[in-house]
Amino acid sequence: MSSPSFFLELTVRDYECDMQGIVNNAVYLHYLEHARHEYLKYKGLNFAELTRDGIILVVKRSEIDYHHPLRSGDSFRVGCLIERVSPLRFAFVQQIYRLPDLRPILSARIIGTSVNRSGRPFLPDKIDLAFE
Repeated sequence: MSSPSFFLELTVRDYECDMQGIVNNAVYLHYLEHARHEYLKYKGLNFAELTRDGIILVVKRSEIDYHHPLRSGDSFRVGCLIERVSPLRFAFVQQIYRLPDLRPILSARIIGTSVNRSGRPFLPDKIDLAFE
C-alpha cells in the first residue's frame, strides 16, 4: 500500500463521544468523508462543482478496521490517497492516527464510482486526473 500524500488534522469534539467516553463508530465515517472532500480539493476537484456538472461521486463499499479509540479532546490526522480498482471504480485508502504519538486508530478502504444524472456509472477524465 502506498503512503498517503495528503493529511487533514482534526480534534475530537465532546458531542462526538458515546457513553463510554470514546468516539462513536459512526462519527469516524464523518471524519473519513470530510477528509475525502478535502483531498479532492487538494487534487483540484470540487465535490459540489462535480455534482453540478453531473458527475455524482458515490460510495459503493466501506471497509473499516478499528484499532484504538479516540477520546474527547484528542487531536488526530486523517491520511488519504486514491487508487484505481477497476475501469469504473476507485478506492480511497485512509488511515487515522492520534497526535502527537501517531498511534494507529483506524484503517479504511472506501470503494467509490461516479454516476451520471441517470444513475449510470462512468469515470470522466476529471476524475482520472486524481490518480496522477
